[in-house]
Amino acid sequence: MNKRLVILGGGESGVGTAILAKQKGFEVFVSDKGALKDKYKSVLINIDVEWEEGKHTESKILNASEVVKSPGIPDTAPLVLKLKEQGISVISEIEFAGRYSKAKFIGITGSNGKTTTTLLTYHLLEKSGLDVGLAGNIGESLAKQVAENDRDFYVLELSSFQLDGMFDFHVDVAMILNITPDHLDRYENDFEKYAQSKFRILQNQTNTDYVIYNADDEIIVDLLAKGDYEGIKIPFSINKETSNGGYVKNEKLYINTNNKLFEMTIQELSLQGRHNIYNSMASGIAGKILGLKKEIIRESLSDFQNIEHRLEEVGTVHGIVFINDSKATNVNSTWYALETFQRPVIWIVGGVDKGNDYEMLTSLVTDKVKAIVCLGKDNSKIHEAFKDIIETIVDTESAQEAVNTAYQLGQKGDTVLLSPACASFDLFDNYEDRGHQFKKAVRAL
Repeated sequence: MNKRLVILGGGESGVGTAILAKQKGFEVFVSDKGALKDKYKSVLINIDVEWEEGKHTESKILNASEVVKSPGIPDTAPLVLKLKEQGISVISEIEFAGRYSKAKFIGITGSNGKTTTTLLTYHLLEKSGLDVGLAGNIGESLAKQVAENDRDFYVLELSSFQLDGMFDFHVDVAMILNITPDHLDRYENDFEKYAQSKFRILQNQTNTDYVIYNADDEIIVDLLAKGDYEGIKIPFSINKETSNGGYVKNEKLYINTNNKLFEMTIQELSLQGRHNIYNSMASGIAGKILGLKKEIIRESLSDFQNIEHRLEEVGTVHGIVFINDSKATNVNSTWYALETFQRPVIWIVGGVDKGNDYEMLTSLVTDKVKAIVCLGKDNSKIHEAFKDIIETIVDTESAQEAVNTAYQLGQKGDTVLLSPACASFDLFDNYEDRGHQFKKAVRAL
């Protein structure tokens, strides 16, 4: 009898899994509680896979040999609990795809900077002429790439939700960038559980694999010391020199591996700001480990173009610069954004709060922010957090209103920064939609 694979969620990762599973001879069923996009429906029809939308038919799901679920579905969802009670294994797309790939995997996790570091590392490998794919939380699904054109290397952005569904998957080079409170609603508000999720990236490593980690993050250092992790540990730090890893000294970035030293000035980096020095060091170390040429590493770190919605400069209107950082959906991302700017900031913030503690922003907001424009349905927490330090806090309910208000509050030499520190689902489809509406409103000024 054919093994029956049920896929919960018919988005990029679900449909990619269906393509690979069908190729490997599984009987496949895709079930999505929401609506499927037309482009995904046509793929499923094309490869002759049964699917449903707008519901989960339990009789067609609980007879699975195995289930691949979308990272967006929590482990605590009743259907997932039912599957586990019946002893049916529930895994992530990455876990499933990894079984069929010959590639070496570079996996990147952390609360912030994952996407940037993943793209930067991919840029580095691609520029070196390696056969490399980009997957995980970004780009085309790993499963689809493995099915259609398996690579020698993949650079994977791995969220804690993806890692939760990974058991036997093996990461050759793992990066842990930072661990700060985020998504605690999915981890019973237990920071320790969330941190342990991130550390699943190391779970199958051997002593020939690598762990590139932020030595300035006490939580990472502490968890590494407590656990029995076999990978070769390579730290990076802005605060202290290291004999084996990355560090900063006299405005220069150094990477020292196997007694071979790489150096370049901080000014040469295409990504500026303290947080981006960390991202550049992590990517540079991966490049050195993989034996890439120094010139290629230097070139890649200096000519990389960052992604849309992450500290993206949209334009300047009457001397006021508008920055789209819509991808900042937690407080820590916004901390990094505020830390980057020297000019006075009019800060657009708000949305669906994921249990935010704004206290860590107090000193940065005091130093840098001249006015706050709230963009969300419920802004009471933001008012409460900053009312004693910021005189002007205005509520708005659309991107256009927020941009117009910020523009009126600004003057030549100011920066208007959309860095919401919140999810977007109260007023927008997702952070991309929020960013696009912001950019449209700026261009209409």
